[in-house]
Amino acid sequence: MAASYDYEDAPSRHDEETGPQGYDPNFVPDSVKSFVTHLYRHIREKNVYEIHQMYETSFQTLSDHLFKDTPWPSVDAVANYVDNDHVFCLLYREMWFRHLYARLSPTLKQRIDSWDNYCSLFQVVLHGVVNMQLPNQWLWDMVDEFVYQFQSFCQYRAKMKNKTEQEIALLRQFDQAWNVYGVLNFLQALVEKSSIIQILEQEKEGIEQFTATDGYDYSGGSNVLKVLGYFSMVGLLRVHCLLGDYHTGLKCLLPIDISQQGVYTSVIGSHIATIYHYGFANLMLRRYVDAIREFNKILLYIYKTKQYHQKSPQYEQILKKNEQMYALLAICLSLCPQVKLVDETVNAQLREKYGEKMARMQRYDDEAFSLYDELFSYACPKFITPSAPSFEEPLVNYNQDAYRLQLKLFLYEVKQQQLLSGVRTFLKVYSTISLGKLANYMEVDEPTLRTILMTYKHKTHAVDSEGKIISNADVDFYIDEVCFFACDYVVDLFLSYAWNLI
Repeated sequence: MAASYDYEDAPSRHDEETGPQGYDPNFVPDSVKSFVTHLYRHIREKNVYEIHQMYETSFQTLSDHLFKDTPWPSVDAVANYVDNDHVFCLLYREMWFRHLYARLSPTLKQRIDSWDNYCSLFQVVLHGVVNMQLPNQWLWDMVDEFVYQFQSFCQYRAKMKNKTEQEIALLRQFDQAWNVYGVLNFLQALVEKSSIIQILEQEKEGIEQFTATDGYDYSGGSNVLKVLGYFSMVGLLRVHCLLGDYHTGLKCLLPIDISQQGVYTSVIGSHIATIYHYGFANLMLRRYVDAIREFNKILLYIYKTKQYHQKSPQYEQILKKNEQMYALLAICLSLCPQVKLVDETVNAQLREKYGEKMARMQRYDDEAFSLYDELFSYACPKFITPSAPSFEEPLVNYNQDAYRLQLKLFLYEVKQQQLLSGVRTFLKVYSTISLGKLANYMEVDEPTLRTILMTYKHKTHAVDSEGKIISNADVDFYIDEVCFFACDYVVDLFLSYAWNLI
């Protein structure tokens, strides 16, 4: 799986050419010779089960035992054991760099080399004849790691203050490495060349069996392009979320029906990443109901199945994303208290983790404001600034700029909700009241009250992905000339619990 989202660039512990002290890139232990030989044979034979076992288990075991704090042998050292097969060597290097990112601190040159390897690998998939079947886990990890390394490079490049002259020279020389347009173009090209959108449409008509076969081709063909194209839609969602373009991100995911099981649910990392970014994008677009529904489903799924993933390399990331999504759910329910959408099990876990904080968040005071800040900062994606830096003196760090902007936009929305908090209180107290009396209670004049009520209507409604106006409110109202009528009151047990804590 991709390295942790929290990866921070520590000082490099090894030279770009020789690696860590004592590391010989040309030394290949017998167990590695056996590993690459058997993996190569299984790939040629399209033995997906054995490939998956070697990729998920053997590679991790060897990494733990032999390469805990060193890279694997270089691709040149193992090429002779796999007939110098070009495609296999690209796949091996993809794993080599992924291991490096997870266990060590990649140098700038290695980041650039990894980009070049992804370019070569995706060019082969897009324009070559690929006749192999790979496990969905591996194909998802390719897309996941590709986006992660792009994110990591942008964060690394944005920390200009302590860059050496050599690093700045390399950044100038290889200014196209991990370029945002290149990343988006590769992902979009995989979607288009795979015809995955058309395949999913034909599946609805009963012509294709893509989901039923988990994307595998049992007629002797290859699943690589189709499944990479499928996962690239999730990759596009993630990239656009990192850029703060939530509408485009959700648009990229539209061909996948996340209300149903699909190939994206066949890999736990893909399942969680899809719903995490889908939910976060909807949160930022004020589509709180959609976010709550999907967070609820995935959190319930993780609660029921996480014990089966305890030995998985993804387990720590599963737990981390689980905690982040509970924080996002707490934000959603504080802004849109529709707890009727949340399963009792998830609700109980949420109360245990965030019940007290959610109660304080309902007050809409400075403390509540700081809690929204805290939860958002903990649970949000690691936003990036994709543009190239200024190489002019003085060099400054700007790696936090994108995060600060998204936090500012989010807290501005919270502040607006805070100004409308009194309206909701009166909606729950009165089913019918004259506008004059309500204006008097709220200590405003009638025209101002009408403006406040229309603002409340606007803030509790959003436009969904199909262009329909949907309501996020648990209490709604309408105005008939001079009277105000509250309707559709929903008893909210969790909110009652929260208010009792105040």
